[in-house]
Amino acid sequence: MRIFDPHIHMTSRTTDDYRSMHAAGVRALVEPAFWLGQPRTGPVSFTDYFDALLGWEPYRAAQYGISHHCTIGLNPKEANDPRCAPVLDLLGRYLVKDGVVGVGETGFDTGTAAEEHAFARQLELAVEHGLPALVHTPHRDKAGGTRRSLGVVRDSGIDPAFVVLDHLNEATVGEVADSGCWMGFSIYPDTKMTPGRMVEILRAYGTERVLVNSAADWGHSDPLLTRTTGEAMLAAGFDEDDVDRVLWRNPVAFYGQSGRLGTECADETRAAGLFAGNSVARGES
Repeated sequence: MRIFDPHIHMTSRTTDDYRSMHAAGVRALVEPAFWLGQPRTGPVSFTDYFDALLGWEPYRAAQYGISHHCTIGLNPKEANDPRCAPVLDLLGRYLVKDGVVGVGETGFDTGTAAEEHAFARQLELAVEHGLPALVHTPHRDKAGGTRRSLGVVRDSGIDPAFVVLDHLNEATVGEVADSGCWMGFSIYPDTKMTPGRMVEILRAYGTERVLVNSAADWGHSDPLLTRTTGEAMLAAGFDEDDVDRVLWRNPVAFYGQSGRLGTECADETRAAGLFAGNSVARGES
């Protein structure tokens, strides 16, 4: 079983996690920029963090046979802090880097005007740079926040195929499925999805445009739950091709639109005809 975890925060994990992930079949991942838990007080804290996502963390992952990619953005929680607002003006210099395969995490936390401004601006940057966008749906009022997120996506003019709305559940998947955006699910103890619930969603909605991730971070989380979900799919009657689509080919297809995936994904990216120069994907149709 080969696994591409499309959303995991390895900055918060140990080298033992990398070793266990490789043993479980993880060969590639995307680490989105996110809230580290301790409030940051200005742009310099972010630039140091972004530099680590592009330098130290790929080096650390490579020691364990895993290809590391990242997305860069101002997360919605810290978008509310005026001290962090200048980060939006710094993103462009990172979004041209080879290791960056998307913009994010962006989206809503509590639904403030400042969050919406940062969200809309980052979707503009995604269109400008021909990059996919990773949208964080809020933990509170998830249905309302997801609906509002879809409105911001529509207003931005970005191709929905370049957007994944993440942390979805049974209450939000239907509307996203109808939107043309990708559907992201975090398999995360206590607060998000379980492997069993994920299997039921796959039965109902199929395996197209679905990304399954562990979202493992500094909280109670497990970087091997992608593997557990694949095993649950097999036990429920899905075949190995279904599992490979969800855990490998779908992340390659989505992030391959950046044109920047590593060599282990390059052949499949080319075969799917995914190039960053696609004018429709860039919102130029």
